Amino acid sequence: MSSNTQDYVKWFRHSSPYINAHRGKTFVLMLPGEALVHPNFGNIIYDIALLSSLGVRLVVVHGARPQIDARLAEAGLTSQFHRNLRVTDADNLTRVTQAIGQARIQVEAALSTGVPNSPMHGARMQVLSGNFAVAMPHGVLDGVDLQHTGKVRRVNTRSLNTALDSGAIALLSPLGYSTTGEAFNLSFSDVASHVATALRADKMLAFVEADGIRDREGQLIRQLALQECREYLESRGEAIDIDLKQALNACYLTCLQGVPRAQLMSYATDGALLTELFTRDGLGTMVHSDSYEQLRRATIDDVGGILELLAPLENEGVLVRRSRELLETEIERFHVLEKDGTIIACAAIYPFEDSAELACVVTHPDYRKGGRAAALLGQMETLARRQGIKRLFVLTTQTAHWFIEQGFVQAQLTELPVARQSLYNYQRNSKIFIKAL
Repeated sequence: MSSNTQDYVKWFRHSSPYINAHRGKTFVLMLPGEALVHPNFGNIIYDIALLSSLGVRLVVVHGARPQIDARLAEAGLTSQFHRNLRVTDADNLTRVTQAIGQARIQVEAALSTGVPNSPMHGARMQVLSGNFAVAMPHGVLDGVDLQHTGKVRRVNTRSLNTALDSGAIALLSPLGYSTTGEAFNLSFSDVASHVATALRADKMLAFVEADGIRDREGQLIRQLALQECREYLESRGEAIDIDLKQALNACYLTCLQGVPRAQLMSYATDGALLTELFTRDGLGTMVHSDSYEQLRRATIDDVGGILELLAPLENEGVLVRRSRELLETEIERFHVLEKDGTIIACAAIYPFEDSAELACVVTHPDYRKGGRAAALLGQMETLARRQGIKRLFVLTTQTAHWFIEQGFVQAQLTELPVARQSLYNYQRNSKIFIKAL
């Protein structure tokens, strides 16, 4: 078997838990107008078709800004913008609606193809569009009348759910109608956010040009809790691309209203959507309102995962080998850090009167250098203090520097509790470190 085949088999097996987890879930996709004219658009359509075939309930909300700009330019017209919203006057409204309609037809046609020898062959997807979003005028902002630019008043969830329950992909355009029969140009991010919230979607997936957002050193930020996202928008919002800011703000607002996760990914990267959904780390930035990485006390069901985490270090002699039977009897001593059902870090604490031994502080190799071990240590220190523990001690053969960085001080065997001194393994010759709490 070739290495490429082995990689494929490994990826497919690892993706199966995500396939099961996503089936029947509701995802809202934000697809900007720029993505519709990008060379990778066809691949995005293929991946949307795959998601639909796997039983994911999909709502696609597309934008049309470049299409509108092009249609207005053909007529020698331009638009005024205020707060990144297009002022849609009566003269421009017809061309705006034409451009949006053209963009919708493009997406709908792409989702309807079934050419042989292509990923769409046999898909036979049904795409439903309609007046799912009821609009209202945006009104006057800072003295500027936005005229036929509107915002979402409500979402017709009953008809939208009916479409999704039938197995169809729901396609929404940035165009809405008011109860008075007027048409309004909408922000596609506003539509997506309202739809995701109204449907109580499981995810919102926002396509942007970049992979996601980056810190001041240029490193991709993999995930942001709500508070972190708000702080980023406040401190860095003016420094990032306006479209990226708009998408990130939509993710923030959506999660703020109860959607568990919203994810940014690049429409320019082939396979970004599948990688974001079917691998543990993805390629973009996730905003989450829940505890994406959960730090908790271990249970008997975690024994297998902990053993798998400890095994490589036990084989190298870094850790003392523990049998399954021993671990089962000591499981209440362990805490684990879990990510998407996988244990990626663990630690144990063993009390000795007013002291306690910290043991088995292990992080999965793929998740080192992310501060998780330090976070786990902080959790164990908090737990120890609640139990009246005055100091923690560790015995280590290879990680002395890390414990020193965490505030531990090297000590002698005689400084350990007497009961622990008698258990010291002189063959391992472990170094001893103590931290006062």
